[in-house]
Amino acid sequence: MVTSAQIRAARGLLNWTVRDLAEKSGVHRNTVTRVETDATAPGHSIAAIRAALESAGAIFLADGQSIDGGPGVRLAKPKA
Repeated sequence: MVTSAQIRAARGLLNWTVRDLAEKSGVHRNTVTRVETDATAPGHSIAAIRAALESAGAIFLADGQSIDGGPGVRLAKPKA
């Protein structure tokens, strides 16, 4: 499960606005904002948002995979 903080962080790493993420995921920008602020329950929108971020190079790290053991996000190495 990806967290709202991870979504915000991934969007920041990609230098995307909420509007960019909305366009790339097919999710309305108001829904993106609600997901990022935990104002909505997880649903199919999170899967679309996560897929868009991952296709752009975001890698979501689950508990225990990051340096400090908490969830995280990083960018994939650029392809040569």
